[in-house]
Amino acid sequence: MSNSQNQQNTKASDLKGINVVKIGGNVIDDPEALRAFLTDFAAMPGAKVLVHGGGKEATRLGQDLNIPVQMVDGRRITSAETLRVVTMVYAGLINKRIVSLLQSMGCNALGLSGADANVIPATRRPATPIDFGFVGDIDPAKVSDSFIATLLSAGITPVFCAVCHDGAGTMLNCNADSVAGAVARASRRIAPVTLTYCFEKDGVMTDVDDPTTVIPEVDAAMFADLRARGLVAKGMVPKLQNALECATAGVDVRICRAEALNIPQAGTRIKA
Repeated sequence: MSNSQNQQNTKASDLKGINVVKIGGNVIDDPEALRAFLTDFAAMPGAKVLVHGGGKEATRLGQDLNIPVQMVDGRRITSAETLRVVTMVYAGLINKRIVSLLQSMGCNALGLSGADANVIPATRRPATPIDFGFVGDIDPAKVSDSFIATLLSAGITPVFCAVCHDGAGTMLNCNADSVAGAVARASRRIAPVTLTYCFEKDGVMTDVDDPTTVIPEVDAAMFADLRARGLVAKGMVPKLQNALECATAGVDVRICRAEALNIPQAGTRIKA
């Protein structure tokens, strides 16, 4: 039986577990790496959700359009011009590229922004102490678990980009790791959830250039120590913050290399 047939036979009562996977980093930019990852993702049995980033492609387009890029602790400051760019790139080009590839692999995927079906509403971040512009924060309690359950029960794999909305007609740029975390916590109301953050590194490492320094487990105290020592910075900060919040909420969380998606023992486990 094909993967698509397995998905089509999934019923609401069969949702015993949900895999939420976030893909980002250089994998999104590498066609061969992306295809290999999506092949592994499509092969995962059962209900699954994919969340993707795509900051590097948005950065390149912004530079081509002479729109300055500003980042603070791995989070993008989003002007009105930047919002147009990230919406085109995240919700358009990258999202549909991923969906079309998954369809070719027998995975019946549906590309979504947070505005679609009001599935992931967000609130514009306050302007103090840092004005991030059109950046949104997500309350997992407001994520529509019923809509996610409807899609999964119908054998459809949701593919979420990191563009959400405020409910008043304004799109908001959200951190993709935060979107994955919020979706995982909302899905936890449906069934047990495993959240896997995949990127180009082997996990959380004390030396980003040495794969032998992968830390098998990270908890809140270790994260604070790693951050204070400068061993965790930039994009790893929101990734680990979201991972720890999810672990506290009862989600099984792992950070690993994209190629290790289906190798459960690989990478770094996040403990509450």
